[in-house]
Amino acid sequence: MTWQLPELQSLLSAHDGWEVEASDDTLIIKNEDQIEAYLAVAGEQILVEVLLFAQQQVQDVSALNEFVLRTHKMFPLSTIGLSDLDGESYYVAFGSLSSQSKAESVVIEVATLYRNVEAFIELYQDHLAENAA
Repeated sequence: MTWQLPELQSLLSAHDGWEVEASDDTLIIKNEDQIEAYLAVAGEQILVEVLLFAQQQVQDVSALNEFVLRTHKMFPLSTIGLSDLDGESYYVAFGSLSSQSKAESVVIEVATLYRNVEAFIELYQDHLAENAA
């Protein structure tokens, strides 16, 4: 079975503590801490991402980028990238899996991303401007 957004919405809505709503071609998933994850099905992949912080909040972009490249592998199933939103670059944490993955794998991917987001923010906090925290 290839997952579609309505089926994914039902699956993820059943997870305790998550609120899921559809918006265009995306699901917005909020956890109990009100962190929003954005999930989309793109071809043969399910992509899920969370905005971490704006690039303009970073004290030294080159230093953070090098640190990210050296540390992101410490976190299973998630990685860090840059995305543009309304003309501004943001660091994002994201994961992807096959659109034919088992239900359990989809839930694990989202849950792991939420755990990793907290760890990423803590680990990279020292690279953010004081007023960005």
